[in-house]
Amino acid sequence: MASKRQPEARARSRRAGAGAAAPLHSNVHAELSRRFITGRVVPGSRLSTRTLADELGVSQTPVREALSRLAAEGAVQIFSKRRVVVPTMTEERFAELLRCRELLEPEAAARALPHIDAKRLRDLGRIDEAIGAAIADGDLHAYMQGNFDFHFSIYDAQPRGMLNRLIEILWLQFGPYMRVVYGRVGTANLVDQHAVAMQAIGERDGGKLRAAILADIRDGMGLIGKSGFVYSRAENCDHK
Repeated sequence: MASKRQPEARARSRRAGAGAAAPLHSNVHAELSRRFITGRVVPGSRLSTRTLADELGVSQTPVREALSRLAAEGAVQIFSKRRVVVPTMTEERFAELLRCRELLEPEAAARALPHIDAKRLRDLGRIDEAIGAAIADGDLHAYMQGNFDFHFSIYDAQPRGMLNRLIEILWLQFGPYMRVVYGRVGTANLVDQHAVAMQAIGERDGGKLRAAILADIRDGMGLIGKSGFVYSRAENCDHK
């Protein structure tokens, strides 16, 4: 149980910044971001500020502020106070997001490589083991959280900057759609590019690490070809 809670706490603290001292709206944004990244919302679903406020134990004001920030990041569309929608995915948008990931993430990994020490490499191994357990258990949300944690444990080794923030925004937009795809075709047959990435880190081989990250992105996106270009058009979905 601890191995599953720890990555989620890490993702929340990463976004909240100063923990308990962070502004309330930042903490709300951190939690909502986690829900997008782990696929707890799906394309086409409507979000209620009142429902989210009740779930998070806050007023509607910080929820609206967090949703406004998510809208600026392309994760939601706000049509009115009562109508906030997770965008559906189109082939054109998907291709653009994928291309951005292909360009940015291998670069982020290569830049981070000189900063990855033995402890971080051991942490990556533990995260990858947790991912394997999530796949064995059929725990889709834990799998998606673990995949996020693995990638950003690499990228965040470099002092934080704009590159990593841009990548996070891409994951916010991809998460809901990939949850639909993974739910339909599963993840068990994916090649373990994470093992290749860890080997590259151990060998201090930047080219090999770039290639492993690129292959990992393309393997995940290759599921689209197996499932067809599908997405949920849900009007009222459970977004807990």
